[in-house]
Amino acid sequence: MGWLVLAGFWLAAMWALFFFVFPVVFAATVAAAVLGALLAYFVTAGTVLLPDRGVRAPPEGAEPAYRHYLVSQVWRDWWAVLDGSVPMIDERVRKLLRFLNKLLLKDQRRIVLFPVWLAVVAGLVVALLPLAAVAVLVTAAYLVTVVTGLLAWLACVGVLRGAEQSVMLLRRILQACPYPGCYARIDRPVYACPTCQAEHRALRPDRNGAFRHVCRCGARLPTTILLGRHHLRALCPRCGRTLPGKIGKVRVEPVPLVGGPDAGKTTFLAVAVDALRESAGARFVDQGDEQTFRRLRHQLAAGTMTKTGPQLPKAVMLDVSARILYLFDPSGEHYTGASQVEAMGYLAHGEAMVLLIDPFALPAVQDSLIPADRELLAAGGVVPSREDPADTVHRVRNELSTRPDGGLQRRIAVVVTKGDLLGRTTTGQGADDDPRTWLTAMGMGNLVRDLANRGSEVRYATSGLPPRPGEIAGLLTWLTGLNGESRADRPAEEPWRPRSRPEGRPPLSYTVVRRLLFAASALLSAGAVTALILWYVQS
Repeated sequence: MGWLVLAGFWLAAMWALFFFVFPVVFAATVAAAVLGALLAYFVTAGTVLLPDRGVRAPPEGAEPAYRHYLVSQVWRDWWAVLDGSVPMIDERVRKLLRFLNKLLLKDQRRIVLFPVWLAVVAGLVVALLPLAAVAVLVTAAYLVTVVTGLLAWLACVGVLRGAEQSVMLLRRILQACPYPGCYARIDRPVYACPTCQAEHRALRPDRNGAFRHVCRCGARLPTTILLGRHHLRALCPRCGRTLPGKIGKVRVEPVPLVGGPDAGKTTFLAVAVDALRESAGARFVDQGDEQTFRRLRHQLAAGTMTKTGPQLPKAVMLDVSARILYLFDPSGEHYTGASQVEAMGYLAHGEAMVLLIDPFALPAVQDSLIPADRELLAAGGVVPSREDPADTVHRVRNELSTRPDGGLQRRIAVVVTKGDLLGRTTTGQGADDDPRTWLTAMGMGNLVRDLANRGSEVRYATSGLPPRPGEIAGLLTWLTGLNGESRADRPAEEPWRPRSRPEGRPPLSYTVVRRLLFAASALLSAGAVTALILWYVQS
């Protein structure tokens, strides 16, 4: 009879526990499990996404710029959050089950407290459903945010690249190296970071950033000329030497001075540089060029011009606002053989040329000089060029013909040098008034006709001492496509001063996007939990 009473009490207790306690414990367990799992997730997400750390710097030997956050780091962060939160939740569930087993299922207590244990276990299992719903929602929002950001970033990359290419095509921007042994045509220079001098070979809108690249040191560098990239120090990607400022913003205009030995190229170069500086506000790009031209001016004033050395020339670089002029003055011996002409790789880039003709090297002029003229030339120390100008032009033409465009020059300036002495000879009468007709009369008719038939714009002039700066400047501004306006008071452009972050901190974009993702995830999770609670209460 006693066993029956005990059985009745046990059944009554089970009924009460299942009917009254089980639902409460079950609901509390579901709620606690969902909130606990979300708390563990957001604690881990906060430790990953909120601090300015956990970002690997670009490795040595690679492009020294951080990748755009949405390209790579976002997935590392997502994995770090999962890798930290899932084991944490799993460990807490295991600890809870061990505690319940010890508390509720030990000895004879299991007979009475089994419904409570079952309610907790069932609550933990059922909590997987709302947790899965919240996880799917947060993951979907995360993916939508990332994909939307990537699409916006790709659109910016495409627009910026297209805009820069369009501007470069419209302005016919040419970039080239001015140094001997290289003379390379450049698609995109290497840019040095102003802060750490790291060399960026791919500073353009790409996977490292649309508007800015963030250097390893934290400096933010502009990715296009339109955004100010030309303020950075540019290097030739082939030889590593420094290129002129503003390269890529304005067109580089190579202007080779073509003429045989002793044709007067260096004298004309000195006169031309002074004329451009006086009339067009030209500035030296390289301080070494400025020092060289100080010596040249002294030599020119003293009448003791030294002969150009046998090495290939470095361009004299002049900043003339709308152009960067590369003036090449090679030794005349470089034009006396096909192999020497081929070594002057800058001939392959330019669309303008100055053809310098020593009148006293023309056979017809030499044959027509009277004794008084010869005495005049000897007194003036004139050394006629040993190279027939027609042979020089022929070799240059052969080299230019290997270009894809067949060597077409848009503009050619033909300059008869030593005009001061030529005008004092009987043979040189009329040369200053009409150089083209005079050259034709002196046996250069084939050259004159050939230049006229090739589709180039050709102008003829004479040059001598004392120089006529206005005429020389006008000839060169026409030759290089300048408008001839004076810009002597143009201020020098300021170098780029990058905004940097403290050492060891990731780019600012990383911090902003990480915190946006954390806030979006928190809001979506709170909304999802609130919706589940309201649904449960109403049901």
